[in-house]
Amino acid sequence: MKRILVTGGCGFIGRHVVQELVEHGYAACILDALLEQVHGGEAISLPAGAELIKGDVRDRDAVAEALQGVDAVIHLAAEVGVGQSMYEIARYVGANDLGTATLLEALIKHPVERIVVASSMSVYGEGLYATPDGRRVDNARRQPSDIKSSQWNPLSAANESLSPLPTDEEKPVDLASIYALTKYAQERAVLIFGDAYGVDAVALRLFNVFGAGQALSNPYTGVLANFASRLANGQRPMIFEDGEQKRDFVHVRDVARAFRLALEQRQARGHVINIGSGKAYAISEVARLLADAMGLPGRQPEILGKARSGDIRNCFADIAKARELLGFEPRHRLEHSLDEFVAWVRNTVAIDRGADMKRELEERGLVS
Repeated sequence: MKRILVTGGCGFIGRHVVQELVEHGYAACILDALLEQVHGGEAISLPAGAELIKGDVRDRDAVAEALQGVDAVIHLAAEVGVGQSMYEIARYVGANDLGTATLLEALIKHPVERIVVASSMSVYGEGLYATPDGRRVDNARRQPSDIKSSQWNPLSAANESLSPLPTDEEKPVDLASIYALTKYAQERAVLIFGDAYGVDAVALRLFNVFGAGQALSNPYTGVLANFASRLANGQRPMIFEDGEQKRDFVHVRDVARAFRLALEQRQARGHVINIGSGKAYAISEVARLLADAMGLPGRQPEILGKARSGDIRNCFADIAKARELLGFEPRHRLEHSLDEFVAWVRNTVAIDRGADMKRELEERGLVS
């Protein structure tokens, strides 16, 4: 039986990854710092047979202990959140990049067969676009002056309107936030390490992950959890800009399966792979779908008409590479999975901190 270390294995994605591994015959060891912002005071429930070591991934001794007898690593431990990363810079760089560096140094003395790192769609910045005559545009970026005048959609260099396309892995990165910078550094460090030390290395660029188990009281977690927390507390979901920005929502169980496949499929070695649903959803549409599922069909979102620094307009996944290299196919579409999500929300304490998040960003001049 192969033994897999999952860093951050008590987090939202991590718990599902550990469950997926155990169900498919792996032994799982977890290294997790159990941060208050993520876990609050919740009791940690682990699958039978999973071992937990409480420790920070920057702690050399804790990492060395966790790597004993391990065959492979799934590296999820990270601070998550575009908005918060723009003012808690040292925290994000420390946890994400120094944490990854500490893990990789430990792997020199405790070699493994494979390491799979969680990267993020945020590294793309704006997604892929096309001009009216069909030319591919992979360097679209909004100008601050356009955003201030509520011109939300990026334009071409010739001032043409652009149409968003599914974003593939060939699109160059464009790092628009500190969070994106740290995630790109994580994936590159892991792939460079793999080449240097003969370790199979894979980076999965995750799109917006949703499902039961998200931290509903952490305003910097996924947008669906933020909306659910607001609705559960009698508030309207807050949406920046005009609500028509498009994202890709992928179910956490599909993501967990993708990590297992990335461990198992030899041809994935050395690759960066998108993990998403392959479908685009307007954020305002998602808010309304969730309100309907929660029995609040008249609860319209609050459209703020303001933009957060570091946010992008559109990005949704082209998952052809995941299909080819991993045999990955999404099984849980957003529109068919909300009842399960809502049932979980109703049995969970959700403290709405959305207004606090908005105030923290505004106080630092990160909303325009």
